[in-house]
Amino acid sequence: MAKMVKITLTKSTIGASPKQRAVVEALGLKKLNKTVELADTPATRGAIAKVSHLVKVEEI
Repeated sequence: MAKMVKITLTKSTIGASPKQRAVVEALGLKKLNKTVELADTPATRGAIAKVSHLVKVEEI
């Protein structure tokens, strides 16, 4: 079984750049305080790194 990460959008994307907004949407986060569980892959980790100031990450 693959490792999973729980990602929560903790800050608004209003002041974020369009690229950062696109990354947040690609992670499946649309509303503030929304949480998704994704597989812990290098692609997911790269996306998290781009918007690390907007999200909270927990390893499951």
